[in-house]
Parts: sequence; structure tokens; C-alpha cells
Amino acid sequence: MVSERSVRAVAFAPAHVTGIFAPELKARDPRARGSIGAGLALELGAFAEAEFRPGTGHALRVTSDLGIPVPISTEVAHRLRPSRGGRLLVHLRHELPVGQGFGMSAAAAVATALAVARVAGRTRAEAIEVAHLADLFGRGGLGGVASIVGGGGLEFRRRGGIPPFGEVEHIALEGTLFVGVTGPPLPSPRLLGNDRFLARVQVASDGLDELLRHPAPTSFFYLSERFTDRLGLAPRRLKRVLRELRARGAWAGQAMFGQSFFARPKGPASRAEIVDWLERSGLRAVELAPASRGPHLRRPGTAQDPDRRPRRSQLF
Repeated sequence: MVSERSVRAVAFAPAHVTGIFAPELKARDPRARGSIGAGLALELGAFAEAEFRPGTGHALRVTSDLGIPVPISTEVAHRLRPSRGGRLLVHLRHELPVGQGFGMSAAAAVATALAVARVAGRTRAEAIEVAHLADLFGRGGLGGVASIVGGGGLEFRRRGGIPPFGEVEHIALEGTLFVGVTGPPLPSPRLLGNDRFLARVQVASDGLDELLRHPAPTSFFYLSERFTDRLGLAPRRLKRVLRELRARGAWAGQAMFGQSFFARPKGPASRAEIVDWLERSGLRAVELAPASRGPHLRRPGTAQDPDRRPRRSQLF
């Protein structure tokens, strides 16, 4: 006998910033497309809560705390929804801004996929595949899903696509970093569909192959700075902010793609200078740690449970 009780699941996926990358889009199988590169998975990210109520018909509703459509996550929910009749409700909560290079479309897609897969009785592998394809074809990014599914901290993508097609290594990173926003979102879907721009990316990513052969935090931050400067995508105000952060002893680069930055202090004195400058500058910024783990299911709780009421950073 089929249960008539509703089922609910909550999932979290970390946000992510890309420091350096190169597109890999020629594979025949889209599961092997995306990018090679390196970035950071962050402790903040996206939560998805899915509830399925058995019944007649096939209703689907996806909402978010942003109050705007979320087409990539909606596509994920549609493709993973239970086959039997009923109503599927999905609600997303974002801890970092969308469209600012924090990989939030990928994080939301993965969180949605894991939560819906749980209530639909589907596997994690199915969920990750659907999230990757929706993010890729929805032009949310080039490899955001692959960047976060394997763990937290620093990530190095040696082959494009999701495993087992792609190859990603994660390295734990201690300490904290700063991320901040200096202006409105940049149009990454348009940029990612521009062949001339992607050719510029290929040139700017010189040194990436060596980094992927010998991954190390210092090399990552150095090449990320150089990639930012060579690509020349940062608007004037963001360039000024990056100069100020570097002058105060930080590795600082543009979060791809956004009018946003990520900065890693080189020591305690550098951190103190950065905190003082950020407070005086009035920039929207937050200090946070790298993620300690990748996407995962969380325990649905009461209204006061942090699983249901995640933090939102002051970047909003």
C-alpha cells in the first residue's frame, strides 16, 4: 500500500568562488563538459527544503527567499520529482547573493537536487547529474556543481565535468578569508556564451596546467590574482578595491563572475589591516571560513532549527 503521508527533506550545498579556470566544452557527453580550474568552497551556501504531498495530479512549486524565479533549480525539481501523483513544494534559502561569482546557482541546484531526490527515492548520483546538466545548459556556470560535490576547502578541477567523467581534488584550507561586493551582478550567462570572451579566458589562464599538476594554496592565490589582472573583467571600482586589499598584505582576486572579490590575509597583521579598512570603506563584506565538507542532507527541524533558518550574510 502506498503511503499517503507527506515526506520532507532539507539539503545544504556550499557556495564557491572560482579563482582561475579554462573552459572544457568539446566533450560529446555533456556530463564531461564544464571547465578545469581551481577555486574555494565556502562555509555559506544554499539550503533547499522539499516536501512531497501524495495526491492526485502533478503539481510543482519552487520558491525562494529572493522573491524571483529560480529557473535552474526549478528545472532540477521538475526532472527529479516523484513519478506518482502529488504536490512537490521546494523552498530555497540563499546565504550569499546570486549573480556575484559565488556559485549560488550551482549551490541551489545541488541542494534542490539532493532534497528532491530524497523525497522521490532517487540516488545521490542521479541528483548530482541532473544538477550539473541543469546548471550547464541553464548557463549558471561552467563547472560549479563539479567544484563542490566532492568536499570543501580548495578544489582543483583536472578534467571537466562531474565525476566519474571529471576529476576534482579537494584540499583542506585552514583560517578565514573575506568576500565582498562592489557593484551589481555581471551577466555571466552572456559572457559564457561568447566565444571571443572564452578565448580571452584561455589565454589568461596560463599557468593553470602546472597548478593542477602541483596543487598548493600559495600557488592558487598567486595565479588567481594574475588571472584576474590578465582577464581584465573587473570594473574600475573593483580594481581599486583589489589594489587596496593587496596593499594591506592580502591575496585578492575577482570572484568569477561578479563585481565581487575574495581576499586571503597573509598573516594576523594583514587581517587586522583589512578589517579596519573594510569597516572604514563601507563595503558589503563578510569574513568566513572555507567549507569543511561538500553538499549534504540536513535534519529537518523546528522553526528555530538552524537547518531551517540559515544565516544570511550582510552582503545582501
